Amino acid sequence: MTMSLKPNAQLWTVLEQIVRDDASGLICQFEVAPDGSPRLRLFGEALPFGNREIVFSLDGKEAGAGTHTGLCRPAWLTALD
Repeated sequence: MTMSLKPNAQLWTVLEQIVRDDASGLICQFEVAPDGSPRLRLFGEALPFGNREIVFSLDGKEAGAGTHTGLCRPAWLTALD
């Protein structure tokens, strides 16, 4: 499935972070892969077919999606004192 772009789409920046949406029970993880491509990972019980990952190209266009088999614990997340 391919998403359509807005006619005058603009780039926007999202920092790497984890956002928990308590209303839906979903956890959204925004991360940049080692190759520089941005990724959005969705985790939660509300996803009947498993956790999802959406990959974007370096110019911000959707480049692929699939099931994410890893844990919702990125390597850059560290414990707080």
